[in-house]
Amino acid sequence: MKCTKAYQSAPACGCHTCPGHFLLDRNRTIQVPEMDGICYTESVTPCHIGWMEAAGSITNIEETDGTVYMEFYMAPMEGLTGYIYRNAYNTCFTPMDLYYTPFISPKARGCLSSREMNDILPEHNQGLRVVPQILTNQAEDFLTVARILKDYGYKEVNLNLGCPSGTVVSKHKGAGFLALTCRLDSFLGTVTEQLEVMGMELSVKTRLGMVTPDEFYGLLDIYNQYHLKRLIIHPRLRTDYYRNTPDWEMFRHGLKNSTNRVCYNGDIFTADDFRRLSQSYPVLDEVMLGRGIIANPGLAGEIKTGRPVDKKQLREFHQLLYQGYRGIMSGDRNVLFKMKEIWASMIQIFADSETYGKKIKKAQHLTEYEAVVGRIFSELDIAEGAGFKLY
Repeated sequence: MKCTKAYQSAPACGCHTCPGHFLLDRNRTIQVPEMDGICYTESVTPCHIGWMEAAGSITNIEETDGTVYMEFYMAPMEGLTGYIYRNAYNTCFTPMDLYYTPFISPKARGCLSSREMNDILPEHNQGLRVVPQILTNQAEDFLTVARILKDYGYKEVNLNLGCPSGTVVSKHKGAGFLALTCRLDSFLGTVTEQLEVMGMELSVKTRLGMVTPDEFYGLLDIYNQYHLKRLIIHPRLRTDYYRNTPDWEMFRHGLKNSTNRVCYNGDIFTADDFRRLSQSYPVLDEVMLGRGIIANPGLAGEIKTGRPVDKKQLREFHQLLYQGYRGIMSGDRNVLFKMKEIWASMIQIFADSETYGKKIKKAQHLTEYEAVVGRIFSELDIAEGAGFKLY
């Protein structure tokens, strides 16, 4: 790969990668215009990122063929992004590069619940690149579940260090584990060592800390001691839950100083949100989408191609989802509960939809529900630039 800028100095690591005109994965380029010459380059590592940004070198991104080159991952969302949702989504929209499952919580004797087992079965995830997530603070429990997953062909498992739920945190799991730094360090040492023996890899989804952003400095030092498949950073504190604004400056610290691959997660609800993110962090090439994709399942496709979701596409997705849940659930009530969860977010991309949203909430039977949904797709338009709304 040929570039038109070269370097006259090198980052402290001594790597001979061109800091003049970096050619990243999938033909994306970053320009550093003040350096001349010609060179060839293969990749950018975290040490290069820190070196270039400290020198004020990174100035812009060029997309050489007009396409956005970014890997998108579906966030693990309890009760929402199970295998029925993943399959319907993958059929109707731009497929995700990875799908992270809602967390598995290890049980006594290492068993998975029937719901958890159904969610990870290969026959329920055909054609999908799936990464199971595990919620625990016990290394042996984590490894017991990992061995089960290995038997089903999984190569990567994810540790949940982000769940802010009070019942989870009170047991020092999820984001609550972040407060026990010594224990977390020991956990990661044991788990990464054993996973390597098993031929598996670990990724971590983390918040910045429990109470203050400064906690992340020490947490990142811990993560940097271990080889992780990727570090997914949701730059909020546990006390933020899903409120307040993600801390982009602390995310910048993670992106610059992590020795592992970094993925961003948090409040990417529209294509404009993504553009602001990518302009702020030109070297970032992995983003996890959560609430934004539930509200607008066409979001990743819109970002990549510039084409917004249309009602026909969304209606087909809804039908697959609806029939999928009806196929595994008994009774109107259970199906309605599941669909109402989806519509609580998805209704937000329709213009003038408040009345219809209330009707869905009040529906007591599937016939009522179907009538309202039919009216939504026939009477409402999708609002330009709409996405998930924080209230």
